[in-house]
Amino acid sequence: MLWTICVVLIILWLLGLVTGTTMGGLIHVLLVIAIIVVLVSVALSMTLLPALMALFADRLAKPGVVFGRGRTLEHGRRGGFWDRESRSVMNHPWTYLIVTSVFLILLSVPYWTQSRADGVGHGMKKGFSGIDAIPNGIPTKDAFNVLVAKFPTQSGAQSTAQVVIPDANTDTQITQQVQALDAAVANDSAFAKPQPPQTSQDGTVALIAIPFAGEATDSQSQAAVDAVTRLRDQYVPQAFGPKSGVLVGGDTASTKDFFDVSDQYTPIIILLVLGLSFILLTVVFRSIVVPAKAIVMNLLSVGAAYGLITLIFQEGGPSWAHSIANALNFTQVQAIESWLPLFLFSILFGLSMDYQVFLLSRIREEYDKTKDNAEAVAYGLRTTGGIITGAAVIMVAVFAAFASGRIAALQEMGFGLAIAVFLDATIVRSVLVPSAMKLLGDRNWYLPRWLQWLPKVDVEGRSAVVEVPEVSEPAGVAE
Repeated sequence: MLWTICVVLIILWLLGLVTGTTMGGLIHVLLVIAIIVVLVSVALSMTLLPALMALFADRLAKPGVVFGRGRTLEHGRRGGFWDRESRSVMNHPWTYLIVTSVFLILLSVPYWTQSRADGVGHGMKKGFSGIDAIPNGIPTKDAFNVLVAKFPTQSGAQSTAQVVIPDANTDTQITQQVQALDAAVANDSAFAKPQPPQTSQDGTVALIAIPFAGEATDSQSQAAVDAVTRLRDQYVPQAFGPKSGVLVGGDTASTKDFFDVSDQYTPIIILLVLGLSFILLTVVFRSIVVPAKAIVMNLLSVGAAYGLITLIFQEGGPSWAHSIANALNFTQVQAIESWLPLFLFSILFGLSMDYQVFLLSRIREEYDKTKDNAEAVAYGLRTTGGIITGAAVIMVAVFAAFASGRIAALQEMGFGLAIAVFLDATIVRSVLVPSAMKLLGDRNWYLPRWLQWLPKVDVEGRSAVVEVPEVSEPAGVAE
């Protein structure tokens, strides 16, 4: 599933290039580095790793080395922690399924319903935090705040909205338009007085730079984005007419365009990833129930991460959430970084599907041997639980390092990744998966007759592929 991560990251990177936005050098660097790391990891796993394993085959595991009560670590141990845990869950599947599902759904509620600091709308507000992303006490932020406070109308001279007027044929026309625009923005505290217009050499195009003022001086802030929105939707139409063809550009306008394009393509990218994942899992496990269940569970963990990010980092939430943020030394901001939700989705969904394939492969191979669904689930969990948990601990520790930084964007990213991996490796894999598979029984492997033509794929490349028993019409399931 590393390819899932890579594909979505490439789409995100290309999205920033195609739209010509100024998402920020940091974001582009993160995306490029992530793409390179994933590609290199895939290449090494297919070349260097097999070569090393062949070279040191006799030394990878010494004969006679056992773990626990004479059981090898690879095949798990009956009666061990993961075996007892999975059987305990399967003894009360409805209770565990309902409680954990409700818990994850409640964690996601702030993403949809939390109040915002500006009082407009509810749920996660996406944007760029600008100077607010830097914690208080940093000289850069302190100097910026002093500059805005002491020079409210001059501080935005280097941060302007660019108004491009086509067909500016006469000086009289330009003068009238500039006067109308001056009047339109005169009462808006986010703008200073427009600069004198500059006309192209052929006299057909004019450029008017309007400096930002006050809080909008930070061109990446939500205040600046809102100011450009007003300029495009209200002031320019008032001054030039609704169909004048006048354009508004600049860094802040590019930021707004990125928001709009991101909002437009995010649902498409998510549906594309979900669809491809469903098709792949259907082919690998010859079931339509397993992929659907895996997607729902992954969305639950991602949704919980979104909700907790909104609750902890976005201003406007309950006071106790603000206290938690202060205790963890997190910076609360008016808007969550616009690139973060899709970035997190790509990483988390790829990791979750990786865990899912690893776990379900063990369950499926045991089910093929015993035809006992409950025993297969217990086997799968006890043989993978320790490995999945160990990998999750490493990733949580790495992501927590990002969350311990002082920049809000990196805190949000690190916290979101850490909490989602933690929930996915504990609640989802240890509770939701065994309880749901216990309740579904043989229906887990249901494949309609009209899909029987799908090839039988061995995801781990064993030389002898076990014949998969087809469960095409289980009781109570219609084609």
